[in-house]
Amino acid sequence: MAEATISSPSTGLRIAALTSVAMLAFAANSLLCRLAMAGGRIDPASFTAIRVVSGAVALSLIVTLQRRRAPSLKADWRSVAALTAYMVCFGFAYLTLKAGAGALILFGAVQLTMFAWALRTGERPQPLAWLGLAAALGGLGYLAAPGLSAPDPVGCLLMALAGLAWGVYSLVGRGASDPLAQTTANFICAAPIVLIVAVVSLARLHASPEGAGLAAASGALASGCGYAIWYAALRGLSSARAAMVQLSVPAIAALGAVALLAEPLTPRLAIASALTLGGVGLALWRRTPRQA
Repeated sequence: MAEATISSPSTGLRIAALTSVAMLAFAANSLLCRLAMAGGRIDPASFTAIRVVSGAVALSLIVTLQRRRAPSLKADWRSVAALTAYMVCFGFAYLTLKAGAGALILFGAVQLTMFAWALRTGERPQPLAWLGLAAALGGLGYLAAPGLSAPDPVGCLLMALAGLAWGVYSLVGRGASDPLAQTTANFICAAPIVLIVAVVSLARLHASPEGAGLAAASGALASGCGYAIWYAALRGLSSARAAMVQLSVPAIAALGAVALLAEPLTPRLAIASALTLGGVGLALWRRTPRQA
């Protein structure tokens, strides 16, 4: 996406504010999901179903109010499949992962997926970009390596798959002429699928009012409203800046987890975060030095 011209200080402040709120919303998804899973407030299948349905409702309302017409159902089924895989893997991963570690694995997997696609399509990064990629992979590998403070391996795998799915979703949808309408249609079409997943898990379904409320907040506010705000912010951001600003999401989630969920900020997580986020930032900066 080409960077929009910022014609006035007020426009720049508006874009900065929208971007900040969107990053807070994305980090909130990890915090809300982990909080809902903690203490058995809800099961992953129920959380995912409520999140997707709530997100579909919120996005539909936003599109209807903005355009005074019902949203289109012209979904891209590749995007629907990727969105569904992301939602399901994300929910089940947070059954065992801490919020900070989960956000780092998710973010790292998304960016590495998109980096791999750039290589496949013929892009040839400079040597420092390869160094950044190696650092990012090393950070994720160090986080997941066996040890007393290592996160659950199944949770790590599920979150990595969620990141892969979200990376695919981003790649498929980046050429959409109307990303908000496309995402709304994708959420609406994904809703029946995640409901089927919940039915298949019927014997293990449970949801307290608090757990259901957290799932609804994740879907309607952090996902639905968060995506709408992000798409508004993207009009004033280059592709490089849009990628770089997302470096803040795992850090926000980790700090939020320490402050709100009493999760420890372990040396392993701190070192892995520095390697992964620094490596991805270096790779992005070297790939697009003129746009950053």
